[in-house]
Amino acid sequence: MKAFSSKVLTQTDIERRFSVPSDALQYFPFVEGDDSLVDLKIKDTEGHLWSFRCKCRKGPYPKPVLSKGWLEFVHGKRLRVGDKVYLYKKEDEVAGVQFRIAVKRKILRLMGEDIWVAVEHLHLYGV
Repeated sequence: MKAFSSKVLTQTDIERRFSVPSDALQYFPFVEGDDSLVDLKIKDTEGHLWSFRCKCRKGPYPKPVLSKGWLEFVHGKRLRVGDKVYLYKKEDEVAGVQFRIAVKRKILRLMGEDIWVAVEHLHLYGV
């Protein structure tokens, strides 16, 4: 499954809400004429289901923002500034639309390449 969006976390993402890049807006199930608010169930890489409130920020540059439930996810995964979040969407005829989320942390740079590891596996690398 290919990520439809990725973003390196900022201080605001860690302390308040996650602003998803605006090019990902098309992947969210907002209803035209609605308040641009939707509750999403998103599965992480370990299969845990997280609940997020997703709101479409209005204005000249609309973008999805994950608010309610986001800080619980941040604390549960011990995320920090510089971690990278990946969002995935899979459409299944039987199960319907499924969203997934993964987070990776850069642990080192080797021969000019950044090495990223899933935050759930950091303990395997002594990080």
